Amino acid sequence: MITVDIPGWGNMDIENILLDLNGTLATDGKIPTEVRKKIHSLADKVNIYILTADTQETADEAMRDLKAKLIKLPGEDSKNRKFEFIKDLEVEKTVAIGNGNNDQLILKEAGLGIVVLGDEGMSVSAMKNADIVVKSIFDALDLFLKPKRLLATLSE
Repeated sequence: MITVDIPGWGNMDIENILLDLNGTLATDGKIPTEVRKKIHSLADKVNIYILTADTQETADEAMRDLKAKLIKLPGEDSKNRKFEFIKDLEVEKTVAIGNGNNDQLILKEAGLGIVVLGDEGMSVSAMKNADIVVKSIFDALDLFLKPKRLLATLSE
């Protein structure tokens, strides 16, 4: 667990981090080596879930040797499938990180929603439902590896 006391927000206990795969964690189906290292570091503290419809059929290869749980949500309506998944977790102890239209519900529902403006862009709907906007997945993961950054962004 990662615990951060944020003035105005209170004590935040983070047990789960949900990540969208394509567009957020991976670009063109590939997860950068440095991102993999950050996930491995975080996986010792929290549960990491990677959610994907796997439309590019690259998830199994991208996830090889990654310390995270791959959750495939095949078919239509991935937005609601992701939402159903997050409802089975303690949402107040869950962080959602995404970039797309289909991430907007989990970004809103999670205790903390982070939208990533990456190489594939960012949905305005996702941004409107997030608590924090970051410029890359590197920055998103660093918020939890260096939690004082959360204080700088969220303190009232």
